[in-house]
Amino acid sequence: MRDLARLPKAHLHVHLESTIRPATLREIAAANGIEPPEAAPERFAGFRAFADRGARVRSCLRRPADFARIAREFAADEAADGTRYAEVTFSAAAHGERLGDARMPLEAVLSGLAQGGAAHGLHTRLILDHSRRRPVQRARRTLALALEHPEHVAAIGMAGEESYPLAPFAEVLDEAARAGVGIVHHAGEAGGAASVAEALDTGAQRIGHGLGALGDAAVVERVRAQGAALEVCCSSNVALGFAPSLAEHPLPRLREAGLAVTLNTDVPDVARTSLTREYERVREAFGCSDAEMAAFARAAVAASFAPAQVKRGIEAGIGTWLAAPPA
Repeated sequence: MRDLARLPKAHLHVHLESTIRPATLREIAAANGIEPPEAAPERFAGFRAFADRGARVRSCLRRPADFARIAREFAADEAADGTRYAEVTFSAAAHGERLGDARMPLEAVLSGLAQGGAAHGLHTRLILDHSRRRPVQRARRTLALALEHPEHVAAIGMAGEESYPLAPFAEVLDEAARAGVGIVHHAGEAGGAASVAEALDTGAQRIGHGLGALGDAAVVERVRAQGAALEVCCSSNVALGFAPSLAEHPLPRLREAGLAVTLNTDVPDVARTSLTREYERVREAFGCSDAEMAAFARAAVAASFAPAQVKRGIEAGIGTWLAAPPA
């Protein structure tokens, strides 16, 4: 079998605040006079407990240097893991509102990504997310930030508890689509097929998670027909209780249904994973061949918002990896 750390990969679903190195979080929190949260438990007592811990992590970030540092370190860690292109999710408007400076968090993250990307050969773009629980006006600010940085922000999308509908955000999402901003929603994680259908109804070009689609054959067919790739995050689904175990994860059924499946980490601090480790876990759990692992990597490249030349470079690297003799 070939070394999956050497497989060139695209990472499409990862939340920046969940990639912070533990030592970095402690140092940033101390500098800001804040008590950092304890390490994430192996299992959370429900989605709200998980979200509350995430809020505590975000509260540690105060200064431009904090945001720039976590972005630089993200780029270094991803490149070391074999990632060549990453679309990292960031709650820019929420941070700006919290800190009373709408633009600073995003601009600091972009600076850090530029520095880290140049130093480590990683191409990045951002996805700006917005909680379904939060006001439409904040979603408008999210779109405004995306429009200010069209080269660096690939998409916006709705995240959080799927019991909150997407209908209130329809106008903002329509404006985004007309402006050429991508749409990528979390759906079908805790919610069922109706959640995935709702995401497609509001313009989603990819689906974050998407497991719930399997509950309705018509929705599966619609996902397949529209070519909406799924950003599958197996370890995260297990850690948050959306799959009982890795061995029982519905990943094989998603593939058997003919859906475009990509592998991602989502919340690597909670899931105790990295992108390479996620690939390794999938190979171990489901007995995937090197060719199948390369297919996951190619699906991510194809589904990404990466520039064409970046896609071609990664595709070539995947081919070289697959052609090399196994270890």
